[in-house]
Amino acid sequence: MSEIIFDYNRARDYIEEHELEYMKPRIEQAHDMIHKKSGPGGSQLGWLTLGEDITEEDLQQIEQTAARIREMAEVFIVIGIGGSYLGARAALEALTGTFANYRFSENEKGAPVILFAGNNISSKYLADLIDLVQDREVAVNVISKSGGTLEPALGFRLLRSHMESRYGKEGARERIVVTTDGEKGILKEIADQEGYETFVIPPDIGGRYSVITPVGLFPMAVGGIDIRAILKGYRKGSLGFNNPGLEDNPAYQYAAVRNLLYNKGKIIELWVNYEPAFYYLSEWWKQLFGESEGKDSKGIFPACLNFTTDLHSMGQYIQEGRRELFLTTLWSPKPASEVEIPQLDKDDDKLNYLAGKSLHHVNESAFQGTLQAHTSGGVPNLVVEMPEISAYYFGYLIYFLQKACALSGYLLGVNPFNQPGVEAYKQNMFDLLGKNK
Repeated sequence: MSEIIFDYNRARDYIEEHELEYMKPRIEQAHDMIHKKSGPGGSQLGWLTLGEDITEEDLQQIEQTAARIREMAEVFIVIGIGGSYLGARAALEALTGTFANYRFSENEKGAPVILFAGNNISSKYLADLIDLVQDREVAVNVISKSGGTLEPALGFRLLRSHMESRYGKEGARERIVVTTDGEKGILKEIADQEGYETFVIPPDIGGRYSVITPVGLFPMAVGGIDIRAILKGYRKGSLGFNNPGLEDNPAYQYAAVRNLLYNKGKIIELWVNYEPAFYYLSEWWKQLFGESEGKDSKGIFPACLNFTTDLHSMGQYIQEGRRELFLTTLWSPKPASEVEIPQLDKDDDKLNYLAGKSLHHVNESAFQGTLQAHTSGGVPNLVVEMPEISAYYFGYLIYFLQKACALSGYLLGVNPFNQPGVEAYKQNMFDLLGKNK
């Protein structure tokens, strides 16, 4: 099968080859810190071998529970925030039908409509969601390692109340699945008291690295995604990106190049995609790198753009604005679907010059043309090529990005596995709400 490719040819004007040579000892040192788990945050590296650690028993429980939920539910609500929902949503958006959630009827895979809660504190959002599902058959998966994060805790409280009112405690118990810590925490206590079916978040994996655990795999399975193919691709990544040699490891090349660009004042990375299906994959990438690197007054600022849509709002700035940014484009040369442009007898829209060509061909021309324009405009351009949009390559890409992020954090000189700054706003919020009085 094809490989994930990293291409930095359009950034070579900003990087001297000897600079990459000089980085090799640091890369080897960071590689050792990762694989020996000797660096800061080394206790959170369980995702390295996750592809091998998930057992057949684990997979069968996920698949059987997912089948049960699909049988009973018209609507499946995933309650979580940050790493507790972004990875699952990224997979569901990328690998299922674009408009699967626009109809309350079974799609070809028998999956329910999948909605999300607990990722904000908007009263309108929760009220509208509960109103939407008022007369629908509902199941819920609440995901939180501690159970103490306010957004999902509030979402779960409101939805649990709705379900218990509608189904009774016994009926609600059959429709609620909890994914949480295996030993402690508020949510663990609630699950034990109420008898909810539970999946365990491994203690040595942080939220933003937890896509290929029950955190992500269970909602994917409910959505009809082949989680075994996801795991197969993830395992491929764990083999392919474990070489300490820079020449043979595209994930390490990505980490090295972005750090060299950062050291030259390119402090903003724009992650670009040309597929609307990749929107939440971009959001997951943003959290992965932003939360891993943004500390100790350091870090590349991660932002996401959706092309060609955002070319009509941000293209001008990228082309001629401040030169503090670089682009990384996720591109797949093989579309999930092909649409051919028809020939019209009356060429009143002046588009017959495109007749017989595919929309993907036009999209690819936009991609190539944009690369040329932005490179000539003084913006380094990197490309990550995913051979096709499939479950296998989704898993493969997740490992690529997680490994690149871990190495990049160590090259930057930070702990890529903690997030101490996240607690500041929470403490202030709880003080204002009177929790600690």
